[in-house]
Amino acid sequence: MAVAEPFSPPLPVRGVSRRATRARVRRSSLSNLIGLGAFGAIILVGILAPVLATNSPIIPGTQMPFTPPFHAGALLGTDEVGFDIFSRVLYGLRASLIAAGVVIASGVVFGGAIGLAAGSIGGWVDDILMRFTDLFLALPGPVLAIAVVAALGPSYWHTLLAVAIVWWPFYARIVRGEVRALSARPHLEAARLAGASGLRRAFRHLLPGAVPAVIVTASLDVCNLVITLALLSFLGLGAPQPAPELGAMAARGLQYLLQEWWVPVMPALMVFVLAFTSNLAGDGLRDLLGDR
Repeated sequence: MAVAEPFSPPLPVRGVSRRATRARVRRSSLSNLIGLGAFGAIILVGILAPVLATNSPIIPGTQMPFTPPFHAGALLGTDEVGFDIFSRVLYGLRASLIAAGVVIASGVVFGGAIGLAAGSIGGWVDDILMRFTDLFLALPGPVLAIAVVAALGPSYWHTLLAVAIVWWPFYARIVRGEVRALSARPHLEAARLAGASGLRRAFRHLLPGAVPAVIVTASLDVCNLVITLALLSFLGLGAPQPAPELGAMAARGLQYLLQEWWVPVMPALMVFVLAFTSNLAGDGLRDLLGDR
């Protein structure tokens, strides 16, 4: 009886494989470029909000309330008071970008310092700092932020403080993990044998290796922070009226959704665009730093 030969799949054509690989790299590079460019354009629009805004964001203009979009000089229409939604959305975008930058910067500085100390020193210092970090990670972040804002009072800066309190542990964990992984590398042992002090090893050899992971995490965190801050202002825990905050604008206009749909939809759409483009930019930055 004849024995069937084992099946062997055809070998891939070398030229086709290389062409497919090059095509995937080009598509990935193009998507990264589009994501970074779109987020850069959003940041530029936020910076130029005072120049691009057609009216004051806190003083009603000459338009009638509930003016539809593209009517009577109101690009995105007006709300129930007569505020120009286009101008308020631009200033709300600017406030969201500033808030995300402040929270991320505070998290990187405070959490990175704790993670660097825990990872580079080790021992009982590592145990104490990581248990302190775990204490904050165990607490429900959104609930703690709401409690802080409720205790201090609704305010833009109180909201930033509340979110910053619950945001730094993630950076502490990331930096500590990167530092611990780098501590086992041969160049760290060589630096120790060469007589480099612990402080020099931490800042000269360990911290630069953790920077790429921190940058990628921070870029991806913009999306989460925008949504979190918009949620807090949606719940009425942001700056009081008439401050232009995207979440608060969407919340106050929600009752007009079925008739004057543009009042809640336009600020909510800006939250989506900001979160989506920041996520694309974070993915692109992760790929670029990973390739490097």
